[in-house]
Amino acid sequence: MTNRQGDFLWYELMTRDATAASAFYGAVIGWSVGEAAPGGVDYRMIVAPDGNAGGMLQLDAAMLAAGATPGWLAYFTVDDVDASVADIIGAGGKVMVPAWDAPGVGRMAMVTDPQGIPFYVMRGATEGATSTVFQRHGLGHVGWNELLTPDAGGALGFYHRQFGLTRMGGMPMGEMGEYSFIGPEGGEPVGAVMRCPPGAKPGWSFYFRVEDVDAAMARVEAGGGTVVNGPMDVPGGERVLQAVDPDGAAFGLVSGKPADA
Repeated sequence: MTNRQGDFLWYELMTRDATAASAFYGAVIGWSVGEAAPGGVDYRMIVAPDGNAGGMLQLDAAMLAAGATPGWLAYFTVDDVDASVADIIGAGGKVMVPAWDAPGVGRMAMVTDPQGIPFYVMRGATEGATSTVFQRHGLGHVGWNELLTPDAGGALGFYHRQFGLTRMGGMPMGEMGEYSFIGPEGGEPVGAVMRCPPGAKPGWSFYFRVEDVDAAMARVEAGGGTVVNGPMDVPGGERVLQAVDPDGAAFGLVSGKPADA
């Protein structure tokens, strides 16, 4: 695996109806979603025009009983899953699912940051392979990662120490504080951290790139989703919206040519 510590390695939708979610996102974003392998957990691969964009997990009765809810989660690349989990616990995070090995896939664990926001850490099993699920400008891929958190300063410190995500300037947002851009040291921004506005749910959110956000809005609504904010222009030449899919999972869409393209 050639991805660096702290790279966004994978994105995963947890849903109560994978077949309906496949149809919804296929229409909205243009993905094709594969069939689940027979037997075991219902897990489906999400494919963008140029390759994998993530995965889709059907929540079964046991997962729902344990408290799992529909939503999108990210996987961060780490060099050593067990060492990273120990560091995260030491920093105030918690373990939600202890580390396990998925044969042929890798070793992973589900954890939270000190503010209780969940994500995965993972070391892929295939040496020399590179995940390209995050692409700043790739159609059908996550092009921006956004963290809403009760403690923006604490989160910036945590993700910098754990994953090398460095603050790269910011944009004032009035009473909500600063929208702080983050990315690997020496690289380009991959997302941002902001204090959670009143009434919003803390967590990571992900913006998938489409050709035209305004046209995609109509597809969201036609498919039973709900647009909660936008479309709106954002500094740098892009246009975004935030929405919720029919199962209640939040996501974003982005289009336009960013200034760093």
